[in-house]
Amino acid sequence: MGKFAWEGTTRSGQKMKGEMEAPNAAAVQAQLRRQGIAPGNIKERGKGLDFDIKIPGFEPKITSKDLVIFTRQFATMIDAGLPLVQCLDILGKQNDNPTFKKVLVQVKEDVEAGSTFADALKKHPKAFDTLYVNLVAAGEIGGILDTILNRLAAYIEKALKLKKQVKSAMTYPATIIGIAVLVIAVILVFVIPQFQEMFESFGSQLPLPTRIVIWLSDFIQNYILVIIAGIFALVWILKRIYRTPKGCLFFDALFLKLPVMGILVRKVAVAKFTRTLGTMISSGVPILDGLDIVAKTAGNKIVENAIYKVAQSISEGKTIAEPLSDSGVFPPMVCQMIAVGEQSGSIDTMLNKIADFYDDEVDDAVGNLTAMMEPLLMVFLGTAVGGLVVAMYLPIFQMGDAIG
Repeated sequence: MGKFAWEGTTRSGQKMKGEMEAPNAAAVQAQLRRQGIAPGNIKERGKGLDFDIKIPGFEPKITSKDLVIFTRQFATMIDAGLPLVQCLDILGKQNDNPTFKKVLVQVKEDVEAGSTFADALKKHPKAFDTLYVNLVAAGEIGGILDTILNRLAAYIEKALKLKKQVKSAMTYPATIIGIAVLVIAVILVFVIPQFQEMFESFGSQLPLPTRIVIWLSDFIQNYILVIIAGIFALVWILKRIYRTPKGCLFFDALFLKLPVMGILVRKVAVAKFTRTLGTMISSGVPILDGLDIVAKTAGNKIVENAIYKVAQSISEGKTIAEPLSDSGVFPPMVCQMIAVGEQSGSIDTMLNKIADFYDDEVDDAVGNLTAMMEPLLMVFLGTAVGGLVVAMYLPIFQMGDAIG
């Protein structure tokens, strides 16, 4: 079996092109005619200048932006009345990401073979997660696939925005601390030894801060490989601990209790929970199935356990608000608004309102965190670098006093 690139024309005069696996070019022509396409140029891949080099592990990843664009375009085409297979074929051809293009071709082939759209997507979990597949399945059953796809695109866009906000909050302090560590390391490894050679000719005991800095410089120069290996070992050990059930529970609880960062983590968890569950309920997904999916994508073991308690409460005929309130993760206002939504029968609308509110809250939390971190980081950087400089100049000051 070879892979053939083909071009053809439909009965309506539309130009089409694609790829197909077949034993020879004649088989490709026969298959195209069965599909109502008049075959044109057919070329076997790998012949002539048409070649494709792929390095395993270096294929481009399918990003959230790719998924949003595909979902928006797909919803528009479905709404315009185009057949499902034709939509997938068009979107697959025009996609610039080769990895995503390959996935869409496989999805189209599975749908042509008789699979439902949701089942075809389910075979590609790296591209389409459980939430995406379940919402598409609900859209197919209810006959509102275009509506569901538009909701999915809006959900992914807002989730992406939330992720960017959290990343921006982490990037600034991480960058400042990284620069500080780099500057201190350069001073200790390259600058301090120059001063040390000069101080050895003084013949008198150096001040305590200077001796500490010189000892630290000697230690780093002598054990730099051990220090680097120790850092990697520590990171590896912490990752191993986090992968255990107890370790994951401990660290996730710790993240929620951190003085400032914990508030941000809690607000992000509330926004993600309400947005995801609200989207699923409004799309017709059963609430217990929705809670199971939301729990698996929570990203925090404490929040996940709280959501599973909610599912158990509902299965026993109780409400959503009570177990959420008992968990201690969700603020009282959120629990009260959900209780009102349950009583009024508009739980999905209420969840989306809470999500909108907490999106703004995350904005404020990121701004407050950045504003608070700026002076603290500047103090840390100034104290660390300034302390090293002062420690190295103390002997020079003492020598000047002695001469005076």
